[in-house]
Amino acid sequence: MGNLCLMKTLSTATSPSPAAPTFRLWLMMVLEFFIWGAWLPLIFGYLPSLGFTPWQQSAILNAFPIASIVGMFFSNQFADRRFSAERFLAFSHFVGGLAIMGCGFTKDFWPFFILMLVHCLLYVPTISITNSIAFASMKDATREFGIVRMGGTIGWILAAWPFTFIFVDWEIVRNSNPQGFIEWMGLALANPLTGEVAKAATRWTFIVAGIASLLLAGYSFLLPHTPARKAKEGEGLAWLEAIRLLKHPFIFVLWVVTFIDSFVHNCYFNWTGGFLGASKESGGVGIPGNWIMPVMSIGQVAEILTMFILGATLKKLGWRTTMIIGILGHAARFAVYSYYPQNAMLIILIQVLHGVCYAFYFATVYIFVDAYFPSNIRSSAQGLFNLQILGIGALVANSVCPWLLQSGYAIGNKTDFQGLFLVPLGCAIIGAILLAVAFWPPKPLAQPPDASAH
Repeated sequence: MGNLCLMKTLSTATSPSPAAPTFRLWLMMVLEFFIWGAWLPLIFGYLPSLGFTPWQQSAILNAFPIASIVGMFFSNQFADRRFSAERFLAFSHFVGGLAIMGCGFTKDFWPFFILMLVHCLLYVPTISITNSIAFASMKDATREFGIVRMGGTIGWILAAWPFTFIFVDWEIVRNSNPQGFIEWMGLALANPLTGEVAKAATRWTFIVAGIASLLLAGYSFLLPHTPARKAKEGEGLAWLEAIRLLKHPFIFVLWVVTFIDSFVHNCYFNWTGGFLGASKESGGVGIPGNWIMPVMSIGQVAEILTMFILGATLKKLGWRTTMIIGILGHAARFAVYSYYPQNAMLIILIQVLHGVCYAFYFATVYIFVDAYFPSNIRSSAQGLFNLQILGIGALVANSVCPWLLQSGYAIGNKTDFQGLFLVPLGCAIIGAILLAVAFWPPKPLAQPPDASAH
């Protein structure tokens, strides 16, 4: 899922400190996105195993997009203006860490839902808060922020690997009496938990996320002091100013396509974990449970590599073509899911398109907004598109996907994954066509700036 807020607060940087504590900021980002990456990928398959109905699953999954929408209108500005950033970060991760950890110790809907909602309402504002701390501490944000923010992607990747060992059937390993480290490692990797035991072990994703959150709460006091920012005149209605931007046709088209792409992107997270882990007899790929998160993390590795070529790609192809490639990456991935579900190696390799899909669409949208809009409305414009990326698009996907999976495409004990994946595939194609036909930004911006500066 990884770097959806790459450029959100570029325009709100405050005066830099004499020396930028790059490593401390980088480690902050590692922990920030480790938390999210620990619980998100496997929650979609875990909730049905608890016996939650589709609407209950949707309610829990929508806690994050609801928190994102609330953040657009209230919590981000409230936190930014009333508390020093590092103290708000410490409070949020302490309380939010206890909440997400609590999700690992309950199987009842209402406690689970309330704990998840508390966590998300406190976690979502910290995505912007960590950016604010970073920008306030940098001497040259254009050079330093890319390195610092890369820590977030690395944190997401690192979150996948503890579960390679958490989801091991250690009883088999012990009974085999391995001799030496190499034999022990081979047995561990070859004997994952299966069935209901593996589903039950997924509760550790929330416990690990909670531990990381508590670590970041303590670490926050070692971060540079970033005082509360006083509100500027008229800033209280920034969200209204952002909505007014939709009167421009090319912005409205891009905003609609961003909703489509966010929906498709969240279909990936809703369904991929279950698809990878389902047996071939039930229509899935049959990847062992302890390898699902590492396989999905391939997309974040590819994301790092893709970001390096994004600037050159934008200069060569321009805004529209780059974004179209990003959306069609989703279409290609879901086409492989739909028509080659038994080819495990191809399914694993196609995960690299996740990086292309993110960098060539979401990151490009952030860069486009930063390059096009004047500084006085740039933050509002970024918030407008984040409303789709983190909020509305995810909200719709998390409401529709559980129902489709359990009601529309369930055939006995087998899931019609082919028909299921044709839904986001078709949506991605529609989004690409809309961009090709109707997205025509003003000619002075036909050639994008050097994206490496972002």
